[in-house]
Amino acid sequence: HVQLVESGGGSVQAGGSLRLSCAASGLPGSHYCMGWFRQAPGQAREGIATIYRADWGDATSYRDSVKGRFTISKDHAQNSLYLQMDNLKPEDTGMNFCAASSGGACYWWRSVLFDIWGQGTQVTVS
Repeated sequence: HVQLVESGGGSVQAGGSLRLSCAASGLPGSHYCMGWFRQAPGQAREGIATIYRADWGDATSYRDSVKGRFTISKDHAQNSLYLQMDNLKPEDTGMNFCAASSGGACYWWRSVLFDIWGQGTQVTVS
């Protein structure tokens, strides 16, 4: 049984920080592409960042609006995914989801490639 469980969301003031966590269970191996996505009320879900384990290390990719502020990381031994969010802005508000792509493709701008999703954790920035 594959399961992703997010935690760490909350309410912060602009300029503050939050660290999201995603505990993964049931995923065979650690070479899945995983990513963070968010959805603001009334808006489409959008990708934030992705990470996968390459032969030379972890490969990461970010949408432009979060570069330099957010850091995605993964503890491969624990199969846990993290998103460190610094200098948060009101436009970062939304439900944040972690997801895994069992097919191997790893593009944050293509959420349809991700077939395993968590329930989400809310981030509110005021």
